[in-house]
Amino acid sequence: MKKIAVLFLSIFLTTLTFAQNSEKAKTLLDEVSTKMGAYENMAISFSQTLSNEDAGIMEGDEPPIRGKITLQGEKYSLNYLGNNFIFDGKKLYVINNDEKEINITDGDMGEDDGFIYPSKLLTFYKEGYNFEMGVIKNINGRKIQLVTLNPIDSNSDIIKVELAIDAKTKHIYKLIQTGSNGSKTTFTITEFKSNQALSSSYFSFDEAKYKMLNFTID
Repeated sequence: MKKIAVLFLSIFLTTLTFAQNSEKAKTLLDEVSTKMGAYENMAISFSQTLSNEDAGIMEGDEPPIRGKITLQGEKYSLNYLGNNFIFDGKKLYVINNDEKEINITDGDMGEDDGFIYPSKLLTFYKEGYNFEMGVIKNINGRKIQLVTLNPIDSNSDIIKVELAIDAKTKHIYKLIQTGSNGSKTTFTITEFKSNQALSSSYFSFDEAKYKMLNFTID
């Protein structure tokens, strides 16, 4: 009977510790979302790297892909992989500069492919994840708190997401997404600016401009 009581207590304490750890992680993510979401706007430059050890692709084998996104509320302008994505709050304009084509759809980018887009940086964690507080690392003199997010859906294309958060500024420093195929995608924020002076038409699509440049608009 004593052994059973000790086992029960051990399980109870482990469960309690995990719950407290999860709650701390969730609280931190909420603080980050509130802090960064309170800015009038944000201009974020980032680099993206990809690795897959099973496929022999190591991080650093290829130069990083660089991009920039400016967000204001639900609106954003994203420059990524040579394309421009403009979401004005209602419609999404995907501008393919190489093919000189523009695709227009209602609503924002979907997440059906399991990919976490930069525009979802502050909100993606709110549904479908369990949380786990990780260690604190010292990176270039900054204290970086790691948080691991594990998908609740066992069939998810994502195995886990790791967020690296600056403990002082409560800003996201890095996002690492591990896929079920073993691939690991890392987004690192290289520059962050807030409350920039933006024109009233910054998130507007200038159809006349692209027609003059002979873009095909779908």
